[in-house]
Amino acid sequence: MVVLLGSYTIPFLGVSVFIAALIYITYTLLSDYLRKWFEMKPIPQVEGHIPSLETRCKFFRQIEDYTREFADAPLLKLWIGPVPFVILFHAETVEPIVTNPVHMEKAVVYNFLHPWLGTGLLTSTGSKWRQRRKMLTPTFHFSILADFLEVMNEQAEILVEKLDKKVGKGSFNCFSHITLCALDIICETAMGKKIYAQSNSDSEYVKSVYKMSDIISRRQRTPWFWSDLVYYYFGEGKEHNRILKVLHSFTYKVINERAENVSNSESDSDSDDGAKKRRAFLDMLLKTTDEEGNGMSHQDIQEEVDTFMFEYSCHATVSNSSGMLSGHKLSFCDLKASAYIRRLLKNIFPTISRTFFVPVDGFKVPKGANAVIIPYARHRDPRYFPEPEEFRPERFLPENSVGRPPYAYIPFSAGLRNCIGQRFALMEEKVILSSILRNFNIEACQTREELQPVGELILRPENGIWIKLEKRKLQTL
Repeated sequence: MVVLLGSYTIPFLGVSVFIAALIYITYTLLSDYLRKWFEMKPIPQVEGHIPSLETRCKFFRQIEDYTREFADAPLLKLWIGPVPFVILFHAETVEPIVTNPVHMEKAVVYNFLHPWLGTGLLTSTGSKWRQRRKMLTPTFHFSILADFLEVMNEQAEILVEKLDKKVGKGSFNCFSHITLCALDIICETAMGKKIYAQSNSDSEYVKSVYKMSDIISRRQRTPWFWSDLVYYYFGEGKEHNRILKVLHSFTYKVINERAENVSNSESDSDSDDGAKKRRAFLDMLLKTTDEEGNGMSHQDIQEEVDTFMFEYSCHATVSNSSGMLSGHKLSFCDLKASAYIRRLLKNIFPTISRTFFVPVDGFKVPKGANAVIIPYARHRDPRYFPEPEEFRPERFLPENSVGRPPYAYIPFSAGLRNCIGQRFALMEEKVILSSILRNFNIEACQTREELQPVGELILRPENGIWIKLEKRKLQTL
């Protein structure tokens, strides 16, 4: 008996330790959940409704419906799995979150971007974010952005040539044409690398950018796959890693090639024929140093290049409007003077998420709760934007903006973590939109309901954007 008992001692102890650990973890998680549940109980919540996680379109539409149904409430609460989210969609409740330097940490759903983007400017926090932001801000100076304008004009010309073939041939989905143009622009300006997405949309890198965005979006909506163990054994973990390898291999190769070919003395010099060489965002990162004179490692640079690619290649703005614009290539002065185009553009992410723990309009919010700011709803607040679904660019005239709270319209977020590349994005959109409007009259072929906006990592139309084109005679002012 003694021998038999001894032979089972180690397995028995192992099982006991496992059960004890499981009980402790369950107790800890359950007590944390209950504490937050009771603390957040007074916060308004839609009763009897569970957000539909099955499709991206239904989920976004349901959140949008909630913000209209509870328009008079200062905030809403929403549980996705065991994680509490507080939905903010009014200027008054958003302001203290985005302006408070304490609330800079991104919400839990941003963790799923880490394998792709690392902890670059979008996903980092604390001292790393502050140091990186300070280092990168000079690379977005307007004089540097002016150098990117030639690339934008060239790619816009290619887009116009492609669209010209659609004239008189009925309706077509223009969304893919615009996004491929944006991808060509960002690859050349960010990495100095032409990928010819507009002529080769079957490029492995091009397809991988969009596939990865879709995969991450699906995981964010499905809390049962938030665990890495579950995700990699039962979810899309293997496909995620396969696509990740394609993305990282591409940027890794470009960074190393650029580092070898571009020296500090060469990057700003003229070429042999007297033409100034084009600078890329990557070239400037290779020369960037902090206050101590320390440069960024290739890993640091890859984080920022991947982040820049993610943020600006996954979206483009298309406005179905027309106007009389100059019939020549846009100069930097033209862009600064094109006030009307600026009022046409609304370039937004569907959500902005932070973790925070401050009272909101008298409601207590527990530490670790996630704030989800809904710009899509906030920018349609009828108190500040009467008949918000009407197309009225004149809303943004200075005289019509008097009395509007500064945080009622923040398409690029606000505060310390506002979008560092917003000038780049607006410049790109002005070039693309004005190039289209100079050459074509546009007829929309969908109602707003048929567009079905989808809140993924970025805002997309579920069914594309279908238009008809008519050739326009170029005129000069």
